[in-house]
Amino acid sequence: MDLGIKDKRALVTGAGRGLGQSIALNLAKEGVKVAVVSRTQSDLTDLVARMGGEKNGHYALDCDLVKDGIPSMIVEKLTKEFGAVDILVNNLGGDLNIKDPYCPLNDWRKLWRLNMEVTIELNNCVIPYMKSQHWGRIVNISSIASLENQGTVPYCAIKAALTSYSRSMGRVLAPEGIIMTSVLPGAVFTEGGYWDKTSVTNPEHVRKYLDERMAIKRFGTLDEIGNVVTFLCSQQASFCVGSMVPVDGGQGRCFF
Repeated sequence: MDLGIKDKRALVTGAGRGLGQSIALNLAKEGVKVAVVSRTQSDLTDLVARMGGEKNGHYALDCDLVKDGIPSMIVEKLTKEFGAVDILVNNLGGDLNIKDPYCPLNDWRKLWRLNMEVTIELNNCVIPYMKSQHWGRIVNISSIASLENQGTVPYCAIKAALTSYSRSMGRVLAPEGIIMTSVLPGAVFTEGGYWDKTSVTNPEHVRKYLDERMAIKRFGTLDEIGNVVTFLCSQQASFCVGSMVPVDGGQGRCFF
């Protein structure tokens, strides 16, 4: 299937490792010129080389998007040095190991900034150009935890806000030729990640989790998520207005 996005320009956040890396690599395979952002330059250097290097139009920028003003600054920098963004994948996120449901408001604000506010700021920066082209794709990486209790209270609540924002904003943007969607991954195995470490420290917990929570009886792979995201970035996703796409191996049990 021709996804129709060769030579489009994409920005992928949180791209140094894991899911963001997979998304960037899959977009590059489709001929997309990909700008990747992460805090670790060494990760980005390796990733750009794997995508085909700067000679093929790829670009890396190491920075901390959580800092005030940085999202707007990097979009301005990218527009000058890389080109205006046709595709944006907001992959930055996490629970910051904040587990307490009674955590102080400052912890809620940290999670909001990481998972929601940076995404909105980046979207607001790239949407005007997308409107001028009457074409754009924005994919917000949420979580199956946004639909049901699959994590900590603060994380679930803020991811729910992200999913709701994506659904609502998708309707607003559709007449402009911009398709915004959200992808809701379930438990995915990443090298050096939580499930990798837990498989060593507490293998019984892992076996129990897979047996009781995952209909498919295994963890997802990075490319199983990355390929879906790549499709939603494509010309072929033109009818996916505000779509919420669980990619969770049957982990979630809710009905929309």
